[in-house]
Amino acid sequence: MELRIKRAPRIDIEITVPGDKSISHRAVIIAALSNGMCTLRGFLPSEDCMHTVNAMRVLGVKIEQSGPDTLIIHGKRRVLAPPQKQIDCGNSGTTMRLLAGLLAGQTFESRLVGDAGLSRRPMDRVIAPLRQMGANILAEGPEQTPPLRIRGGSLRGIHYRLPIASAQVKSALLLAGLFAKGKTTIEEPSITRNHTELMLNYFLVRTAKNGNGGVSVFGEQVPESRDFTIPGDISSAAFWLVAAAAQPRGHLLVRDIGLNDTRTALLGVLLRMGAQVREAVEDVGQLEPRGVVEVTGVPLKGTVIQGKEVPQLIDELPIIAVAGALANGTTIIRHAQELRLKESDRIAAIAHNLRTMGAQVAEMTDGLEIHGPATLHGARVASFGDHRVAMAFAIAGLFADGETIVQDADCVRESYPGFDVVLEKFTNPKRMQMSTPVIGSLTPAPVEEA
Repeated sequence: MELRIKRAPRIDIEITVPGDKSISHRAVIIAALSNGMCTLRGFLPSEDCMHTVNAMRVLGVKIEQSGPDTLIIHGKRRVLAPPQKQIDCGNSGTTMRLLAGLLAGQTFESRLVGDAGLSRRPMDRVIAPLRQMGANILAEGPEQTPPLRIRGGSLRGIHYRLPIASAQVKSALLLAGLFAKGKTTIEEPSITRNHTELMLNYFLVRTAKNGNGGVSVFGEQVPESRDFTIPGDISSAAFWLVAAAAQPRGHLLVRDIGLNDTRTALLGVLLRMGAQVREAVEDVGQLEPRGVVEVTGVPLKGTVIQGKEVPQLIDELPIIAVAGALANGTTIIRHAQELRLKESDRIAAIAHNLRTMGAQVAEMTDGLEIHGPATLHGARVASFGDHRVAMAFAIAGLFADGETIVQDADCVRESYPGFDVVLEKFTNPKRMQMSTPVIGSLTPAPVEEA
């Protein structure tokens, strides 16, 4: 599939986005471990999340789909079935890492495989602490890459400080901790998304926090079955939020979106860059707050993103780089070497595509220096098989002269099925659902300095 994009007319639109990808993965796994039936509403039926669903089915969990975004999961009380075949994680690093933690505590052997892209991604960060817990894990690929062969067994709780902040590794260890004897404590060097901790609490699993920012889970617990509704994904909304912010007088309203404070750092970045941004929490009934975000665009100015802010923006950095190319001045992204280990080398991919479209970019080992404002021109750009790169440069095309073609864009289905349909609304004013300004009634989002 190719995405063909032309310059957008004035943006004035109200949208919703599909369910949160990170939460969808975790909700399926924890519901599958529970002691009864759980209904998950708002589930994201993307390719990545469906790999997690199918993996749990291979492990003996009955999962019914009663609607396009509703699953009924019959919990197995932590007792999974030995897989009769290898478990295919596709291109989903989240699926593989979370399942590594889950399967480390089982009484059988399993093998996790992925596609060519996932098979290049190192898994040593999750393997090392799971081995400390007593798991027997072998990475069959070179340099600790998949496939992973896991022989489950008796685990013991550990106290582990992550050398690099990673919500996926933290979540894998918390899942393993459910099967371990004693207490498992994870400390992280900077805050990452906390969906797993919140969800364990929601499913009545006993956890604790310590004064050093660590989180603990107590072993040998069975989650209580509960229904759960997943909010819209702010990382998916990020593409549209940047589009509206970068267009003077552009206006966007996103409803029913997740507003977990470990996920809203993008709003602070857009405020620093000069955009008018407001958020209002409308529902906190299930621990994951949800509400509305509104953006009004202005000529943006460059900013600096570095240090502890980076882990909370790791999925948004590709589209922030596009915003930097459209902004006045220089935008610098540092301490983001993790981007080189994603579905693509995102630092190299972003730099290549921005240059192809006419922007001035310096590539660094751990980030980018982008000089704006660039006069972007339409071009044929690569997705590099990376969904976030593909979507970021579709948005760049909304600001370019001529036509932009994003090649091999099927990868967007990994996280955002229907992205192309919404993109069409942004390029066709007749299809825009006009939004009603509500800025005056909302509380400004806080500005967070880098």
